[in-house]
Amino acid sequence: MSGAAPRPFSLSTAAEPTVFQQLLGAPFFNLPPSLRRLHSIRGQDAFAGEVDIERGRGLLARLCGRLAGLPPAMQAAPLRVEFSADPRSETWRRQFGSHRLATRLRCRKGLLAERLGPLQFRFAVHAAEGTIYWNVARVRLLGVLPLPARLFQRVRCREWEQDGRYHFHVEAALPLAGPVIAYHGWLEPAADEAG
Repeated sequence: MSGAAPRPFSLSTAAEPTVFQQLLGAPFFNLPPSLRRLHSIRGQDAFAGEVDIERGRGLLARLCGRLAGLPPAMQAAPLRVEFSADPRSETWRRQFGSHRLATRLRCRKGLLAERLGPLQFRFAVHAAEGTIYWNVARVRLLGVLPLPARLFQRVRCREWEQDGRYHFHVEAALPLAGPVIAYHGWLEPAADEAG
């Protein structure tokens, strides 16, 4: 028997719930495996897949898309998302073809906070029948000025599993501007580039 003192017990961040585990609670653990895998990331990870993107054609829709840094229209384009996650926040670095878009997601008072361009969104996130839904609950302009959430009710996201893969559908349409963007596709864990 060694004379070394036992190590004190410490709760590592691996035992702390991820952002989406905090938001969804117990229903998180009933989700399909691909959704649980993506939303259980701690530290660094990457997923890759394919995406189709449609962009609004009106002048105001194009302006809104540009201000938010949204990707251009493309079909069957490669998509890569690099995640950096801890229990307080997740950074998603997306690469749609050659276009990059990074956002930070945080849990704030039971809502998912994400900033796109000058708008800070707070989404109510819930799970039902194996699908995750994001719906706008609050919006602030430049993080300060509250905007009516009802103006953004057509900004939403849906995540589900199909054929063992994580699938997503995101759409955004605004009053006066009309459809700004709609994109859908799939992701799976990226192949180990070193191997």
